[in-house]
Amino acid sequence: METTFPHTWTAEILKAPPLIAPARQFTYPRQIAGEEDALARGALLLMVRPKTGGSFLGTCALGFTDPSMPTGVFACPNPDELCAVAGGYAYIVDTQKPEHSTHIPLKPATEVLPIPSQNLLIFVGFHSLYAWGPNGEVWKTERLSWEGIRITGLQDNILHGTGWNMFTDQDVPFTVDLQNGTHTGGGISTP
Repeated sequence: METTFPHTWTAEILKAPPLIAPARQFTYPRQIAGEEDALARGALLLMVRPKTGGSFLGTCALGFTDPSMPTGVFACPNPDELCAVAGGYAYIVDTQKPEHSTHIPLKPATEVLPIPSQNLLIFVGFHSLYAWGPNGEVWKTERLSWEGIRITGLQDNILHGTGWNMFTDQDVPFTVDLQNGTHTGGGISTP
C-alpha cells in the first residue's frame, strides 16, 4: 500500500540553524493570538528546496515538548505543498509561495495518516479527525471521543477506530466515511 504522495520539493530537518542562512526565511505559525510564545518552546527547522524559486528556511514552532507528540515532514495531496509537524502542531506550507501556510486547527495532531488512495492527509486529534486534500480542508469530523482516538484500520473508503467514553470508561468503536467525514459510533454518548 502506498503511504506517501508524489511531491515537487525536498526538505531536510536541521539540528541547528544553518551557518549561512538562505535569503528566504519563514516562521510558522504566522502571528496569531495565543501563540506569541510558541517559539519559546522550541522549533522544527527545515531547509526546503522547492521545484522553483530557490531554497528557504522554515522555522515551525513546537506545539508541545512531550516526545510522544509527532514531529516530521509529510508530503501532501497537492505535490507543491508540504506538511511540517512540530510537537503536534501541523503546518501546511505552499512550497511555491511559502508565505502562504495553514495551521491545522487540531492542537495537537497526535498522528498523521497519508491515505493516497483517497487523496487525503488525515490528522488525528484527541477528539476528532481532520482531512486535507489537494485543494485544502476537505472535512472535519464531529467529536468522536472524550479524550483519545486510536485508528485501528482502513477498508475501502472507511476508516476504523476507537474513541474513549467517559461514562463507561471504555473505548467505543467508530467508523468514518473518508468521502465526507460522517461517522457512526464513537465515545461521545451518554449512558
